[in-house]
Amino acid sequence: MNREISPPLAKRRKFEHIHDVPSLSSPPAHGKCQEGSHVNMSNHQSIRLFSWNVNGVAPFLPDLSPKITSFFKPLSEKGSFSQAAIAQGEPSPSLRSFLIRHNFPEVLFLQELKIRSSDTKSLEALQSSLNAPLPSEFDCSKGSSSLTDERMYELHAVLPRDKHNVRGFRGKLYGVGSILRKDFARKWVTHVRGVDWDLEGRISVVELRRPSIDATNRLISHSVYEENAIAKKDIPFEQGDNSRSKPLVILNIYAVNGTSAPYRSPENGRIIGTRHDHKLAFHSRLRDECFSLESQGFHVVVAGDVNVARGPWDGFPKLRTFPVQHCVNRADFNKKFFGGEDNLRAGAYLGERREYPGEEDEKCFDGVDVFRAIYGAERKYTYFPRDKEWGTSCDRVDVLFVSGQLWEQGRVLSTGILDTPQERGMSDHVPLWVDLML
Repeated sequence: MNREISPPLAKRRKFEHIHDVPSLSSPPAHGKCQEGSHVNMSNHQSIRLFSWNVNGVAPFLPDLSPKITSFFKPLSEKGSFSQAAIAQGEPSPSLRSFLIRHNFPEVLFLQELKIRSSDTKSLEALQSSLNAPLPSEFDCSKGSSSLTDERMYELHAVLPRDKHNVRGFRGKLYGVGSILRKDFARKWVTHVRGVDWDLEGRISVVELRRPSIDATNRLISHSVYEENAIAKKDIPFEQGDNSRSKPLVILNIYAVNGTSAPYRSPENGRIIGTRHDHKLAFHSRLRDECFSLESQGFHVVVAGDVNVARGPWDGFPKLRTFPVQHCVNRADFNKKFFGGEDNLRAGAYLGERREYPGEEDEKCFDGVDVFRAIYGAERKYTYFPRDKEWGTSCDRVDVLFVSGQLWEQGRVLSTGILDTPQERGMSDHVPLWVDLML
């Protein structure tokens, strides 16, 4: 069996928006650390957003983690850590290491924190670990480490608060964390919040401020923007074109995983359906949240684990189709968030009428799946279960999608998936990233 995950570059399908395709495993850097130099990353007109389902933050918390090998080192094909390394007490993986390795991105979204809502100690430890300088950082400035706001982060966590549906593992379930670089947050972020309809810690909303007209004009003339072929659509820009200066709102999501387990009323604990039903309701509420944010004048960016593989290109060796409810969930997600053009481009599964006992929901957000929009049928995956040999069973269930107008304006510069055992680390998911124009 051919286990190669990605075909050679020459086989990539190209679309109208494609330019020189960046490496999927090499996100762009806003600055490069050189000996004796100070890296100023605050003047750039774009942001890098990383999203990663970490499957629990315990390994990243110094006081709570076992002694395990760093994921900078090679792993076996199965991704398991070396027992010899564990015995030797090698350093634990570190989110600070991740941020350094990717040159201090503006935003890092984490899903599946697995922290109880009452566990302030773990939250404090996680926040502290983000800003504790590592020995490697001293190399950048000849033996001194400068913890400026360009290298420091703030954590905004949304944790579960549903006492009837978050009962397993002593409440260590779900949860999302939005990690923002301090200089970026101070300049651009106006509000970070949860939503009232989410009681399981599944969504964090980061609202950015509207750029000034002058800043927007500078953005249009910025050399990086001009060089990007996505922007070479000759879209006219006028001083009064408010759509160009719309602020971004970025949603960090960990969507419900549909199962036949019972879902209980958050109010009284009575069984009112299954987790499959809850997933469909989550889709509808998330879509309506996106509509509401657009009506408030935002361009919407959604990033995270959607717990859906959109179509045949997103599962290896094949999509999960049993029980049939997984097909219903897949079709429901595709119909609620993407229009005909995007679903065609993504080879998305849209279901059969016999799968829906009632009327189909026609209300569609009409978003753009940026990976499929740029890379077409490229086969890349984000979920690699740890109990299987690397690359033998995998799915693309972590997704970045944006408002159609944001895409049409060329403000999505590049995207990628960091699909290596080293980047997966202790998780069963790998990170993905996008570079966006503000």
